[in-house]
Amino acid sequence: MTTSLLLTLFIAMLLPFLAKAPLAFAMQKSGGYDNHNPRAQQAALQGFGQRANAAHYNSFEALLIYACAVFSAAGLNAVDETTVTLGWLFIASRVAYLVCYWLDYATTRSLMWLVGMLAAFSIAGRAVLAG
Repeated sequence: MTTSLLLTLFIAMLLPFLAKAPLAFAMQKSGGYDNHNPRAQQAALQGFGQRANAAHYNSFEALLIYACAVFSAAGLNAVDETTVTLGWLFIASRVAYLVCYWLDYATTRSLMWLVGMLAAFSIAGRAVLAG
């Protein structure tokens, strides 16, 4: 079971890089990718590019919370079927979150963010209670 949970963490680690692809596309479309000062270029993006940038950075923010939850569960030997299911729920919600951000579905995006955070905190909370 721990291997399945760690697989979700591996996928979560890949999501910020998946989220970078649409951002790089938007940067290229806005006059060419500025590799000398990409953060300044990203800050100037509008519309889709701005949303892609926010989705990219939020993926790193969510990863930190999720990694702490997974490490808590694994470290306290509190990985069970429910924990793994919550891990896959986190991944599904984060993928949906990215798509909703890119397509500008703000309300659904916020709901997907909430689902992901509830899943992550539930994993950590269950680990603490079991430990």
